[in-house]
Amino acid sequence: MIGLWDTTGIEVVKALANERRSAGGLTSGLALTLVSVVDERQVREAEAAATIAASAHPCRLLIIVRADVTQQRSRLDAEIVVGGRLGPCEAVVMRMQGRLALHAESVVMPLLAPDVPVVTWWQCAAPDRIAYDPLGVVADRRITDSAQADDPVAALRVRSDDYVPGDTDLAWSRITPWRTLLAGAFDGNRVGVRSATIVAPEHDPTALLMGGWLEAGLGVHPARRTGTSRIMEAVEVEFEDGDTMSLARDLNAGIARLQRTGQPDQILPLTRRPLGDELAEELRRLDPDQPYAAALAAATGKRKLDERTAPRVHIWKDPALAERPEPADTPLQETIAS
Repeated sequence: MIGLWDTTGIEVVKALANERRSAGGLTSGLALTLVSVVDERQVREAEAAATIAASAHPCRLLIIVRADVTQQRSRLDAEIVVGGRLGPCEAVVMRMQGRLALHAESVVMPLLAPDVPVVTWWQCAAPDRIAYDPLGVVADRRITDSAQADDPVAALRVRSDDYVPGDTDLAWSRITPWRTLLAGAFDGNRVGVRSATIVAPEHDPTALLMGGWLEAGLGVHPARRTGTSRIMEAVEVEFEDGDTMSLARDLNAGIARLQRTGQPDQILPLTRRPLGDELAEELRRLDPDQPYAAALAAATGKRKLDERTAPRVHIWKDPALAERPEPADTPLQETIAS
């Protein structure tokens, strides 16, 4: 590892090039550049997740930690790791202070791996409009995590307002095991669905997306029932012929029980995956995720999300000025008098 303190973007580029030469062929064949925007307390979590994801998708990882943008003096500190504890991955952790943090793209752009896609991942509260952040505009695919927000359900609704093809959220990845088991349970079923119920906490974004997925696929709007756990517990379905089906999670054993009228119970695997596995799933595809768009649209009432224009145009927004009061309007007669 190389540490550069109070440095410049040019020095970071030079140091990364030197480390890559020292590593030889270790980092050849990069599949993408992963730009991760994180809070300071989540740097190691992001590194650990990227290490898991890099085992399937060798990447250049650029971690951006933005400090207080109102500081008078800009400063850049960087850590460079090639191989080693990160496996087939090369990483640059950049801590930016002052106004430099508002222009992180000026340091990031020269570090992008050539001729590979760019994915931006916010492992923190994402901006209300991704176009406010140049690191999102430059990306081919954008990954947010609504669970990082104070109100995850409200954050997911913000994502639907701001959605363009290429956006996704890790709350969607977290219900992949659920969707896989339910799709298998519905396989070969020729009876229509009368109603569905999701048992989950009130502010669970995964339950919101699960409801949207069921509504988009089955044409029924699922009811919600609050459970006793902090995570989604069960999905219950009633068919038009009166039969019922239930997929319920065992919160301690990492399994789920599938029950259906007239059939023996089935015990199926349903474990909570680490963050790195969820990230790796999203990195497998770099085209727009149409099932996610359909589920998000049904869950939030926003239609035709997949028909929105994909390219984003950067909108400058200075968060350092966001909390300042607007100047009072000058009365017309005072303006004339002056």
